[in-house]
Amino acid sequence: MKVLVLSDSHGDVENMCRAVEREQPELALHLGDGWRDAEELCRRCPGLRVEKVPGNCDARVRESALRVLDVGGKRVMLCHGHTLGVKADLNRLLYAALEQGADAALFGHTHRPYVDIVRGVVLLNPGSIGDARRPTYGTLTVADGKCIPAAWKL
Repeated sequence: MKVLVLSDSHGDVENMCRAVEREQPELALHLGDGWRDAEELCRRCPGLRVEKVPGNCDARVRESALRVLDVGGKRVMLCHGHTLGVKADLNRLLYAALEQGADAALFGHTHRPYVDIVRGVVLLNPGSIGDARRPTYGTLTVADGKCIPAAWKL
């Protein structure tokens, strides 16, 4: 299963559509700071399943800042990261993922792509798809019982 991971679109729906066209994913995950952008992506790509969490710029206090989804038999944790202090370090993010039994923890907020595997947990920040100079996104491929992360420039 190929998953497109987006974050921090900040109004740039066109870049998200370009990433969908390029990657042809089965699922898109938006990690915040662009809740309405994710809704617009649903309208423009009606056959694409889109899941989302709110970011610090989304003003969606009734929505959970952290979600765990089953993606191809793997537990994938979604968050924007602002509530877990990801600009300081990734310790709280990692501990939250371990507590949730997550195979992967996806986060945004920093606008910087990041990929690592720590204590068996894939950590992936797709960067900012809305960056005017250097838009980035991520992919997570779930196959053969593994999560394979990648970060890409658009």
